[in-house]
Amino acid sequence: MSERAVPPSDIRRYGGIELGGTKCICTLASGPNEILDQRTIPTRSPEETLSAIVMVLQDWHDGEGFEALGIGAFGPIDIDPVSPSYGHVLSTPKPGWSGTDLVSALTRSFDVPWGFDTDVNGAAMAEIRWGSGQGLRDFAYVTVGTGIGVGLVVHGFPTRGIGHSEAGHIRVPLMAGDDFSSLCPYHDDCVEGLASGPALIARLQGRSLEHIARDDPVWNPIIDSLAKMLHALVYTAGPVRIAMGGGVLAHQPHLLERIEGALRGSLNGYMALPMDEPYIVAPVLGNQAGPLGTIALAIAAQEKAFT
Repeated sequence: MSERAVPPSDIRRYGGIELGGTKCICTLASGPNEILDQRTIPTRSPEETLSAIVMVLQDWHDGEGFEALGIGAFGPIDIDPVSPSYGHVLSTPKPGWSGTDLVSALTRSFDVPWGFDTDVNGAAMAEIRWGSGQGLRDFAYVTVGTGIGVGLVVHGFPTRGIGHSEAGHIRVPLMAGDDFSSLCPYHDDCVEGLASGPALIARLQGRSLEHIARDDPVWNPIIDSLAKMLHALVYTAGPVRIAMGGGVLAHQPHLLERIEGALRGSLNGYMALPMDEPYIVAPVLGNQAGPLGTIALAIAAQEKAFT
């Protein structure tokens, strides 16, 4: 898929690659209001997928070019620059992708600054730069779709340490009366295994999601698990605001208010959340938060290169 526009000659161009579990989105843009080209590539084998992405980048490079490149990838990935496996995909259930060197494959042909992080960290930085996190230094972006990812920004930077945030794999107790078996191959009771898109589909037991009412009981364990994950985030990192998006929530906006209600009930007044406005919000950038996250990573890489 391609959406093209003819930009003015003096516009700043940045390339971005969002590598997802089912599709990769290649974006050429200067910001949210100037997306110059955007193409979608199915995520298949590493060789097929990465070579198709490089062809898109080469096309842009041979045209007007781009000043920097941002790469946001599904995790887990190695984001430690001094690690011998920096830029690689780590242990993932996605067949054939463990050990793939993303950074080398996507940057070696282009002599521009580049940034590399998780797709959700990139989305969090995009929301801070252009969306629901503007003016904040402590912020979380949560996506609920094929998996559950959390971009966690503390004091203006995505969290680091032994690895990036994998809060979607926080283990939580099942809601009383829930006997669902987690779909996560690593954990019997993590949020991703209990409340992701595939978990929701499994809970529906063949019913069509299009016909599920807002008050259907199937939402209760989803809300419960997500609120428990956010409870842990609030008590550990203390984000000033949390944006929640992804395929599951995008089509069920009523869930945000219910998740916030469950979170406030869980906190039980021990830690105060803002009362004058919602604490949990939809991402301002909508389904472009991830793709524009890679543009935010590219801009940050360029800024770092010239400071």
